[in-house]
Amino acid sequence: MSVELNPAPRQDRALSAPPAEIARRTVVDPRIQALVPGFDAPFFQAGLAGYSDGAMRLVARAHGAPFCITEALLDRTLLLGGKGRRKEDPDLIASECGLGDVEDNQIAGTHDHPIAGQIMGTLPDEMARAAELLVRMGYDVVDVNMACPVKKIRSSHRGGHFLREPDLAIEVLKAVRTAVPASIPCTVKLRRSWDDDPQMVHAFERIFDAVYEMGYAWATVHGRTVVQKYEGYAKWEVLRDIVRRRSDRLVFGSGDIWQAEDIFAMLDFCGVHAVSVARGCIGNPWIFRQARDLMAGRVPRQPTIEEQRTALLDHCRFAETIHGPRATGRRMRKFGIKFAAHHPDPVPVKAAFVACETMAGWREVIGRFYGAMPEPRDASR
Repeated sequence: MSVELNPAPRQDRALSAPPAEIARRTVVDPRIQALVPGFDAPFFQAGLAGYSDGAMRLVARAHGAPFCITEALLDRTLLLGGKGRRKEDPDLIASECGLGDVEDNQIAGTHDHPIAGQIMGTLPDEMARAAELLVRMGYDVVDVNMACPVKKIRSSHRGGHFLREPDLAIEVLKAVRTAVPASIPCTVKLRRSWDDDPQMVHAFERIFDAVYEMGYAWATVHGRTVVQKYEGYAKWEVLRDIVRRRSDRLVFGSGDIWQAEDIFAMLDFCGVHAVSVARGCIGNPWIFRQARDLMAGRVPRQPTIEEQRTALLDHCRFAETIHGPRATGRRMRKFGIKFAAHHPDPVPVKAAFVACETMAGWREVIGRFYGAMPEPRDASR
């Protein structure tokens, strides 16, 4: 999926204090950790179609992401044994990428938990069976995508389309929650409405209220409408209004998070309980470490060349294990253009990454711009 990867001009919002001060006084809502042990910070890596695969998640974990969501997995594809059954099994990925046992990988930093498996589909029965499958695969949370704005998804009556069909949306949500054991949290991703028509806003409200009445743990609400896609600004004011009117509920926020300070600005301005980091962490896993720095009262650290090299090599290695060398050579381009932005000389680095087609080419570019290559790891150790 093609998404806009550059932020719009920043909006000035009145905060109670500078973001660094807000961060120092920020604590995680205990309800979140009670629901998902290990979710120890009020931010997480979002599910982003075409990006948030196991490779991106494992790199984010290594840099402080406490919780991750898969890219949207189509219910029917899951049930037929396609993408998601093999390439998105969190424990299989950890085992294969770590070249050892799952237990060993928890120490090696390739432990892909806690994690939500995000599903998207149309029919309540198929969505329910896909949710059951995700539970058997070992996901800690089941997340229902009712937000995706991509045209082909809308035309297939999935994702954000449900915001025009509240009765069908509620049917699907009920089927999933009924199918998943009570011990496994279910969550939902929404956009704030289909568009700004009052009837569509009311449809969102119906779905949002039903989510909590059926026992969903939280809703993550993106501040754009489905019609907006990724254009314009996310309306944080709408998120703030939702939280104020539903103060007893866990509500997570999404939209226009490009740097660590934005996380704490959203927490403060909107009053949400956690923040979804989506486009802002593509090629920038350090945003999670920087957010933790701010919470600890430290100045956020920019990645050194050595740290950039390590993250790039790890991302390549994980992606190659999951997708194979041929697909990874092309797949990494969209990550490379964002990784390049952190390099002291980003323009030629970006151009070199865009020209890469093979894994040998990737490693040559990394070696040329990021310093000497480390010795290959011994898989027998």
